[in-house]
Amino acid sequence: MTASPLPEQIALRLRRDILRGTLAPGDPIKERDNALELGVSRTPLREAVRILAKEGLVQLRPARSPVVADPSLKEVRDAVAVLQALEILSGELACREASDAEIAEIRALSERHLALSETAEGEGLIELFEIDMAFHTAIARASHNPALAETHAAYLARMWRQRYLSAVQRRARERVRTQHENIVAGLEARDPARVASEINAHLAALITNLTRLFEAREAGRDLTTDETGIE
Repeated sequence: MTASPLPEQIALRLRRDILRGTLAPGDPIKERDNALELGVSRTPLREAVRILAKEGLVQLRPARSPVVADPSLKEVRDAVAVLQALEILSGELACREASDAEIAEIRALSERHLALSETAEGEGLIELFEIDMAFHTAIARASHNPALAETHAAYLARMWRQRYLSAVQRRARERVRTQHENIVAGLEARDPARVASEINAHLAALITNLTRLFEAREAGRDLTTDETGIE
């Protein structure tokens, strides 16, 4: 397998640091310090930051260090509403357009997620989260609508940290497993109404979780130590 270009490797490292909170919202990404820490030159680091800025995880500032994005609750809710509509449409189209092999791939991702969710802790939570996002991405690709899949990928990237913050709560784990299974069952039955209903409930729960997280942060409480569920 060909290695990813260096800027993409650096972007992956920084993206995971943002998920972990090592780089917190509002933190500056100092070019010189980060290049030294990562053992790379400034040019690929600069390109990696541009990748993250395009995804909405980083905000660029003229003549100043870029910072980790810190969207408001309204901005997050607006983005989730768009993502919800995109994922419902993706699921409905996938019922009609996806090949049996593509649906089998989605099933395999769901089963990988299920197996890991039983024991995931620490760094395993990032792997669990990335499998979950691959599950949603695979459904969008299975729509066979490139414009839809591209738009979904852009909004999914923009919501990366927020979805992860919801993911590090264990309280909803059983519900999420059930919803993933129901989404796959709906795809296998080629039942767009069932798939749309399950995806709608799935993303509605994400909005609820994120609202709780924002309210807790405003009150100075930390909900990321609660039980974990993946949206």
